[in-house]
Amino acid sequence: MTPLRSDRGVVRSLDWALIVSWLLLVLTGVVCIYSASQGAEGGGEGFNPAARYAKQLMWIGISMGAALFITFVIKPHVWEVLCTPAYIMVAVLLVAVIVLGSEINGSKSWFRLGPVAFQPSELSKITTSLVLAHYMRTPGFKITRIKDILALAAIVGIPAAIILAQGETGTLLVYLSYAFVLYREGLSGWWLALLGAAIVLFVAAIRWPLWVAGVLLAMMLLGYFLYCHAHVSRSFVAKRNLWIVTALLAVSGVVYVLSTNFIFNNVLRPHQRSRIEVLLGITEDKMGAGYNVNQSMIAIGSGGFSGKGFLQGTQTSYGFVPEQCTDFIFCTVGEEFGFLGCSALILLFAFLIWRILHDAEESREPFTRIYGYCLAGCFFMHLMINVGMTIGLMPVIGIPLPFISYGGSSMLSFTVMLFIFVALVRRDRKYF
Repeated sequence: MTPLRSDRGVVRSLDWALIVSWLLLVLTGVVCIYSASQGAEGGGEGFNPAARYAKQLMWIGISMGAALFITFVIKPHVWEVLCTPAYIMVAVLLVAVIVLGSEINGSKSWFRLGPVAFQPSELSKITTSLVLAHYMRTPGFKITRIKDILALAAIVGIPAAIILAQGETGTLLVYLSYAFVLYREGLSGWWLALLGAAIVLFVAAIRWPLWVAGVLLAMMLLGYFLYCHAHVSRSFVAKRNLWIVTALLAVSGVVYVLSTNFIFNNVLRPHQRSRIEVLLGITEDKMGAGYNVNQSMIAIGSGGFSGKGFLQGTQTSYGFVPEQCTDFIFCTVGEEFGFLGCSALILLFAFLIWRILHDAEESREPFTRIYGYCLAGCFFMHLMINVGMTIGLMPVIGIPLPFISYGGSSMLSFTVMLFIFVALVRRDRKYF
């Protein structure tokens, strides 16, 4: 009989690097929200329980309670058992918010419960990640099989389509991170290349005349054909299939390029179109659609190398940047702590993401590994998009910086998402 392995205990089974990283991020967030709220809400003596920083402290306390409950009370296997019912429930909420929800900044994706606003799309990232991990760890799953590919597309596509109907393009873009998870689990890299090509062609068709996108499409198809021709078998059947696939890609590409303007003008909402046009340089509107980004870049640029100091930022103190506590919180770091502060924050996020991937790769459980990659992908997309839009490299699409931006639903959902992984890793590490 194989002897039982000894219990490693709480201290050795928890990944304290993840927990400490989380604590540093939420504390940084409170400091930035306190500074930004002085300009948005006006300063005052003493503690103001109605201020945003006070409300954020309350949500941090609630999130800490949720983290402890997830880590020490809920059995990790419960997440696999309940993930499908939770996924269905959240999908129902996503549909319900379109009918019963409140519209904020052009997106009808919020439930208002008295003073509290709740966004179901934040929960959808958790449930979608759990269901993906549950389905992909099923015995017999093959990512190259059409049946399984369609199932994965449905798992990701159903909530993504509902979120698109809400006008919540920021959360929708986060769903692109699941492509990297599928790639890690064996999906061909050609699918990532196809996704990248679709983005490039869409931007080219909007920014320049259609013939430019046509030339890019022809170059992509030629490169694909030459690469595959050099690597496929020299048999007639293989070469004939290559010609057929290339022809299908060409037809699909032409239809896609010709439909981009229709999608841009009829699917995207006016405020979304104007933000993309400002980003791509089609229009210049520093006092309208481009005002937030322009003020944000002024704030970050004025911080210089080491920043102006805590509560010394003029853009922040006088409230020049709209939504500075939420979507544009990163410019507070740039103005008050400069290049050094921005670099430190990005490196802290990079460490958190690396640590998640490290633990995921070391896990003996496929469920933990896949969920870890989903978690890391979500954090990476949020970081890239949020920081990118504050420095003018991404369109303004209203997406929070995890643990830093003000918001109760985002703080709680990100914390729950992270500590589910902490609990799963603890289960793996519990025994020698």
